[in-house]
Amino acid sequence: MTSRAERFDEVVLEVATSLERAWNRPFPVFELAVEEVPPSDPAPWEHAEIPLGRVFAAQGRTPARVVIYRRPIHTRAVDDRDLALLVGQVVTEQIAGLLGVAPHDLDPRYEQD
Repeated sequence: MTSRAERFDEVVLEVATSLERAWNRPFPVFELAVEEVPPSDPAPWEHAEIPLGRVFAAQGRTPARVVIYRRPIHTRAVDDRDLALLVGQVVTEQIAGLLGVAPHDLDPRYEQD
């Protein structure tokens, strides 16, 4: 039996793996992480919005990092199906940002609500 947090992590990984397969070429090296909440010091462009994910650029030997925030996504989801759709949307947006492409170019099924 898996916990809610473990299932969330699995969905994030499934989406990322599916995106890479569909992209038909390897993604650049990056770390994919799930954190409970974003740090309390928002980025200047975030204003009053609570981010659902972030991309951190590579620095020196540290690879780029895509972070997905579990609690803000859970609070927006109505049910498990909605949660899976929202996770898919956020992961697609963040990885597309990492690649420098539009989310729809990465995943033609991408729909922004």
